[in-house]
Amino acid sequence: MGANEAYAVIRGAEAWRSTATGPGKARAGVVVVHGFTGNPVSVRPLGQALAARGYAVDVPRLPGHGTHWRDLARTGYVDWRQAVDEAVTAMRPRVERLALVGLSMGGFLCLDAGLARQDDVDGVVSINAPFLDREGIVGRLAPFIARIIPSLPASAAGLAKNDAARPGVDEKAYATVPTRAAQSLLEQFPRVRAAAAGMKRPVLVVYSAQDHSVAPANSRAMAQALGAAAEVLVLERSYHLAPLDLDAELLTERIAAFVDGLAVAVTKRP
Repeated sequence: MGANEAYAVIRGAEAWRSTATGPGKARAGVVVVHGFTGNPVSVRPLGQALAARGYAVDVPRLPGHGTHWRDLARTGYVDWRQAVDEAVTAMRPRVERLALVGLSMGGFLCLDAGLARQDDVDGVVSINAPFLDREGIVGRLAPFIARIIPSLPASAAGLAKNDAARPGVDEKAYATVPTRAAQSLLEQFPRVRAAAAGMKRPVLVVYSAQDHSVAPANSRAMAQALGAAAEVLVLERSYHLAPLDLDAELLTERIAAFVDGLAVAVTKRP
């Protein structure tokens, strides 16, 4: 467990990493980041599939995740973003090109880190990431709720349980959402939206046509904000947990092609 965590890590929710093995791709690294209330269970298969193709892969466990929601309540966006930065810093000296890949909040974190560290990050893949402010009365009341109600059921926060078209998927996410931690994420959206037009590295924006946790409009807005930097992939058979769902193989193939494409961009730099 982390330094500020009081609970043991859930079995299977541990961080995972692999060094590069493929002769043609040994100098490429990928950091794969899970989402809010989730843990590496949701993205480890994607990381392992990329490692099998020869890339160096790091799948970190974000602070407060993969243990108990009370641990998550003691963390916030700054802690999760720092974990991504630490993964980038550790991976960068070992590779010639580096891609960040994230699911849901992980995709938002990767975009944020990619924008801030364009000298270190060569490309970003965002999968079903939030990007827009919450609409309606729930969105307007969110800051107030975070001050007076410490937690909510995940369903009340708009997070669908095990949101996948494939039967039997279990991401081992928390059933309870700490509201202050959630609010710390919501507060970042305007800042990153404003910065998105300054992205000079390529971004693969992936979203599921049906998503019961993060509306596809978020990814469409992200692609629009990024402009020429964005490439879009729509997954027709998967829901929110795309790395565990029916399009997992297609997703892996497209991400691998994206990372391989970054090698061309690197060799053409002056």
